[in-house]
Amino acid sequence: MNAIQIGPFRLSSNVVLAPMAGVTDRPFRMLCRRLGAGLAASEMLSADSRLWTTGKSRRRLDHSGEPGPRVVQIVGYDPETLADAARRCVDAGADIIDINMGCPAKKVCNRLAGSALMRDEMLVARILEAVVGAVDAPVTLKTRTGWDRENKNGVRIARIAEQSGVRALAIHGRTRADKFLGEAEYQTVRAVKAAVRIPVFANGDIDSAARAHTVLAESNCDGIMIGRAAQGRPWIFDEVNFFLANGETRTDLPRQNVRDIMRAHLEELYAFYGEELGVRVARKHLGWYCGRQVEREALRQRVLREPTAREQLRAALELFDVDCAA
Repeated sequence: MNAIQIGPFRLSSNVVLAPMAGVTDRPFRMLCRRLGAGLAASEMLSADSRLWTTGKSRRRLDHSGEPGPRVVQIVGYDPETLADAARRCVDAGADIIDINMGCPAKKVCNRLAGSALMRDEMLVARILEAVVGAVDAPVTLKTRTGWDRENKNGVRIARIAEQSGVRALAIHGRTRADKFLGEAEYQTVRAVKAAVRIPVFANGDIDSAARAHTVLAESNCDGIMIGRAAQGRPWIFDEVNFFLANGETRTDLPRQNVRDIMRAHLEELYAFYGEELGVRVARKHLGWYCGRQVEREALRQRVLREPTAREQLRAALELFDVDCAA
């Protein structure tokens, strides 16, 4: 594939990490970048800057030590508020602003944000024009194929985005009504790609290198965006990059390597959040890393219960050391 260019930024890989609330914090983004992701967007940030005083929002704006280009995703419904948020994010270190019009969560859509915006194409145009006009940084957009299966307007939204100056699109192959049920479809995504000249990333149900290759062929997109499949398996970016470059499947990562990746990730979580919150945040990642250890269920449950960073890390390493020695 040709390397993707977003504004002044030439991506090191066409395989990128999807923004995921509660997952794509700075430690996880940096880990995925080290393992081959060409971009790693932040968790979505409310466009209402009055809410940015919380510890959660401050951490979402923390890019200390993070390699560029740094992507911040904002969510909202008011053009002026979104434009102001974009300016503030760029001032805080964002290199690319991504606008969320793909989140299907009720708490987001009930505020007429996320994928709910796809029901109002005129508002979409006003938002995109306002944000693009507010910052010198490239603006990208993440959407779904439409509001529901009878209203797939992804192609029209994509054309609006290109006309507004958006520099790249990511399309999840489901409608808002589908949420995460059923299978993603790529005929609509392919139609989106055919309708615009800006880079398009295909997203949804991409859980292996072979699947990434198939989706690229089905969608004719420029790149792939991976979300849930990276949870507990951040090396999937290296696997996909290798397959796309060589046409071969990389050998499974040795358990010792998985253990080392997990250990570094946990230590970064403790440093970023502090011990008490870091232990709590680490539990979901440990659940994903250790999810296949059913034969060690008692030890796995102990890993998820340990109250301190030292005990949690020691139990996690013990679980992996047992497997590595088996």
